[in-house]
Amino acid sequence: MNRSRSIFSIAFLTLMIVFVFAGCLFTGAADIPADDVLRALTGGEIRPSWRYIVMETRLPAVLTALLSGAALAVAGLQLQTLFSNPLAGPSILGVSTGASLGVAVVMLALGGVAGAGGQLAVLAGALAGAVLVIAALLGMASTVRSATMVLIVGILLGYLSSSAIALLNFFSSREGVHNYVMWGLGSFSGVSLSQIPVYAMLTLSLTAVSLLFVKPMNALLLGERYAMSAGVNIRMVRNGLLLVSGALTAVVTAWCGPIAFIGLIVPHISRLAFRTSNHRILLPATILTGAAVGGLCQWISVSPGEWGILPVNAITPVIGVPIIIYIIIKRRSIAYFN
Repeated sequence: MNRSRSIFSIAFLTLMIVFVFAGCLFTGAADIPADDVLRALTGGEIRPSWRYIVMETRLPAVLTALLSGAALAVAGLQLQTLFSNPLAGPSILGVSTGASLGVAVVMLALGGVAGAGGQLAVLAGALAGAVLVIAALLGMASTVRSATMVLIVGILLGYLSSSAIALLNFFSSREGVHNYVMWGLGSFSGVSLSQIPVYAMLTLSLTAVSLLFVKPMNALLLGERYAMSAGVNIRMVRNGLLLVSGALTAVVTAWCGPIAFIGLIVPHISRLAFRTSNHRILLPATILTGAAVGGLCQWISVSPGEWGILPVNAITPVIGVPIIIYIIIKRRSIAYFN
């Protein structure tokens, strides 16, 4: 890859992250002057209500968006490399659907939605559902050699979870179904400022672990036989990639809901922008691109202002579908997985 192009792309992504970060802080339902937003961030004198909006609503939401976008992007890149499939993404393994089933059990079967205790119950349910799916995938990966079979099992687990969710919706109250549907639309506003350190620690630590797989992922680009001849333990790498990508998806889904498309499209954007499949460059590029796309989605979601906040999953398809169509049309001229 051209070095100047790489430097330009990194600089552009960094500026975009700063731009959307500022945009999210200065945009919202409340018309807060820019200088007052800065005073809130620096501890200056400001209306208590405005300080609360900036520090307890806008700031944690944009930080969550940046972290979530990066986490989902890394999960998507790992899965696309593992399965050598450009259409693989975090949702394809059934992890996000398993998390959704856990939330459905809490909201629809147990009726837990109100207050801080209800939020913790929803979080616990999402994590439990995701962990069960990850455990099932790891169990299957330890008994079969084919990565394709693991992928098929993940898809089947997703269908089973969707079936269970449909039954829970059918037998639940109107209020419960409404609450669950609203959760399923996705939002980066569900992480409070006090929860940001925990959320950041989980997403950043898992993202850091993914950096350990750069070398084996590069080997996998040339096929499993080549990777084995290069000394790569295929089964251990497969289990590690499944575990890290599944954990990243589980954490984001538990706090933000099943966010669609980001994990699928961001690796493609990074490959197109940096024109490389080398994970030494591609993985950091995907982290930056994921953060930028997540922040952009958050900014768009709050742009209506007094009209309310748009669901994230109403925005991601608008960005994602054209990119996927472009990839399908140009698939022969784009060098992937080599």
